[in-house]
Amino acid sequence: MKNYKFDAHVHTSEGSACACTTGAEIAEAYKEKGYSGIIITDHFFNGNSAVPRDLPWEEKIDLLCKGYEHAKKRGDEIGLTVLFGWEFAYASSDFLTYGLDKQWLLDNPQIMEMPIWEYADFARQSGGFVVHAHPFRLWGYVNKITLIPRNIDAVEIINMSNSREENERAAWYAESYNMPVTAGSDAHNAHALPCGGIITETEIKTSVDYAEVVKIGNLELIPKYYED
Repeated sequence: MKNYKFDAHVHTSEGSACACTTGAEIAEAYKEKGYSGIIITDHFFNGNSAVPRDLPWEEKIDLLCKGYEHAKKRGDEIGLTVLFGWEFAYASSDFLTYGLDKQWLLDNPQIMEMPIWEYADFARQSGGFVVHAHPFRLWGYVNKITLIPRNIDAVEIINMSNSREENERAAWYAESYNMPVTAGSDAHNAHALPCGGIITETEIKTSVDYAEVVKIGNLELIPKYYED
């Protein structure tokens, strides 16, 4: 049976101020590494976004989507599935949102005013799938760890930019609340891919496919971080 390699935590320079390569470049790099698909999750406007904050809402959403659109165009050309998501921030914590589209963002500017538990519930009620990314990361910019186990769908327990201890704490958190788990590269550079993510027997073509794979646990986490 064929296995599919998939990464659902990927950034582009079009949407994320901390990324250094474009959507097209990142798509090519993942294809070369043997991945079947990725989800572009650029930082939202309450995080490290490359989008100017003083623009009208519609213009900001257009710019946020550019990295995904460029990655998808290139992905379609080379045979890589590219899906859309974003990384929503709250008090230095980050939450990956899947399954919702550009039009949903255009229709809901009020999400910027919501506390994270209200945002997560609203996104999920709208058909979204919310994953807490690197929940125990304690980098210099982090001044507060926020946990909302009742309001999320899964936990990213392997993040390739985290330390071993931070990932182990994330695994403890997920186990404590019996939550589904996933893993991601948190890639920002096509020339130095961390090569994390998941391997699954199910071909992922939509965000619903990804959510179902995570919910039922039909996956193997890619723990490259732990290799010596």
